[in-house]
Amino acid sequence: MPTTGSRTGSRSADVAARHRPSRLLRRLVRVTMALCAGGALLLALGFFWFVSMVPTEEIKLDRNADGIVALTGGASRIVDAMELMAVKRAQRLLISGVNRSTNANEILRLHPEFATIVQCCVEFDRSLNTLGNAIETRKWAEKRNIRSLIVVTSGYHMPRAMAEIAHQLPGVTLIAFPVFSEKLRAEPWWSNAATARLILLEYLKFMFSHVRMQVNPGAGVSD
Repeated sequence: MPTTGSRTGSRSADVAARHRPSRLLRRLVRVTMALCAGGALLLALGFFWFVSMVPTEEIKLDRNADGIVALTGGASRIVDAMELMAVKRAQRLLISGVNRSTNANEILRLHPEFATIVQCCVEFDRSLNTLGNAIETRKWAEKRNIRSLIVVTSGYHMPRAMAEIAHQLPGVTLIAFPVFSEKLRAEPWWSNAATARLILLEYLKFMFSHVRMQVNPGAGVSD
């Protein structure tokens, strides 16, 4: 017949066994919360690092290159690229990511002053995103033996564009020429909710691009 001491010990063991899963669950919750908090902190620090990389002022280009690529998305990007061609900063221009309505005739209609440049030295591609821009830029640069390249795009888009093109063209010297809209030029990004969302979204795209290039570095490079 079991003694009182043995029954008490058995009950204590049962209680300890019932409490063990709950302790493990609490520990798992704490570890998960700590990992989430650490990840959020890293993302926040990364965002401020990204913001520090985004150009905030227009530059005066003081060097020439073999070619220029203008990534579409803002009307002033094409005009600025044309103006760089007009002052002979490069010999060839690729306008990357144009829509169906953008072609040589349309540019000539809007900017007849660039007729000579458009007729001799401008090419187009219809890529759909920044990775596509970079792939088409590589194909064009290899065909034209481009060894130095001026990249024209918006300031907030410049870090991702430069990273994607550098990944496709590691042996080519890239020169950033950021373009700014009147709105972004007139006010800091944090003073406007829409601009802040734009910068945050671009940061997330930038991070995704870097993860993709690390996980699958050959994507698009050899096609």
